[in-house]
Amino acid sequence: MSYFGGIDVGSLTAEAVLIDEALNVAGYAILPTGNDSQKAGSEVYQAALHQANVRKPDVTDIVSTGYSRARVQEAQVSKTEISCHAQGAFHYFPDVGTVIDIGGQDSKAIRIGRGGRVLDFAMNDKCAAGTGRFLEVMAGALDVPLEEMDGLAFEATAEITISSTCTVFAESEVVSLISQGRKPPDIASAICRAIAHRTSGLVTRVGVADTVVMTGGVAKNKAVVKMLSEKIGRPIKIPEEPQIIGALGAAIFAREGNGN
Repeated sequence: MSYFGGIDVGSLTAEAVLIDEALNVAGYAILPTGNDSQKAGSEVYQAALHQANVRKPDVTDIVSTGYSRARVQEAQVSKTEISCHAQGAFHYFPDVGTVIDIGGQDSKAIRIGRGGRVLDFAMNDKCAAGTGRFLEVMAGALDVPLEEMDGLAFEATAEITISSTCTVFAESEVVSLISQGRKPPDIASAICRAIAHRTSGLVTRVGVADTVVMTGGVAKNKAVVKMLSEKIGRPIKIPEEPQIIGALGAAIFAREGNGN
């Protein structure tokens, strides 16, 4: 049997997905990118091969995507994150019209049409505010594990606002709120609301379709998803593992032989 690979190397994490000829996911892996994106791409690919119990010679084509897609030595061609997230979301939700992807260093809203074709997109790529990195820095300021931020936010009893849009200034604002004695759940809720507010602006620019899908690591934060859903006035669907959707889209392009 032949397999096809997608490798997504972002600023914070690297993901690899292997699919078979019938588009079934044979295995995947997620690893931190660290300070060597080329090494991260190779290691996450090896991890996916091991997880899927697939040999290298059985992988016919590989497409790379993500912030460091040009540094993935294993890939024959590369595709943009926009195209790959659209394709990956369409695979699981064929009726999707709007895709929201919040990655480590940028966030995107993508309007797609038939076959997962990209019709329009809006991107915040000049500032980390509202991204996974923003959430990570704020969790550090609160001294709370990143994966516990949403649970903490749901315990909020008062609404406060993070007014700074810059990550550095927002971190100072969080430290100031802590020193004022504001409760951590209220601050965590304010952080999630700030991300939802900033992302909703991108979504509005491309248009809110009936079916909205969110991908990327921040989609695992249920508080952000809930607040964003309320902002845009639509339920948001989440894939079982939203963090691998870019790599899955790349693997689908590899399988179709149109990575170029």
